[in-house]
Amino acid sequence: MSKLLVRSIVRPEKADEVMKSLLEAGYPAVTKVPVFGRGKQRGLKVGEITYDELPKEMLMTVIPEAEKEFVVKTVLGAAKTSETGNYGDGKIFISPVDEIYTISSGVKED
Repeated sequence: MSKLLVRSIVRPEKADEVMKSLLEAGYPAVTKVPVFGRGKQRGLKVGEITYDELPKEMLMTVIPEAEKEFVVKTVLGAAKTSETGNYGDGKIFISPVDEIYTISSGVKED
């Protein structure tokens, strides 16, 4: 069965909510990394100050390809800051995973 890597870049205040939603949906294995960046709007301007690198959290999880739509809906539902969403709510990137190894045993997973 094919596996996918789901990388979700979300607002820091939504990261725990997304992780909780993934856990409740049956996806307990998540890696969380603090990141900084900007989107198409090129950051945030407050008065005379421009913040061009905004703090975000990157959540990574590997899932079966057949469960992609469910996982995307789960992340979207937990990461949006309003019903319609707002600029800066984040992005979801999905990539194929070719191989997975468990470091402790050296075993290649199916």
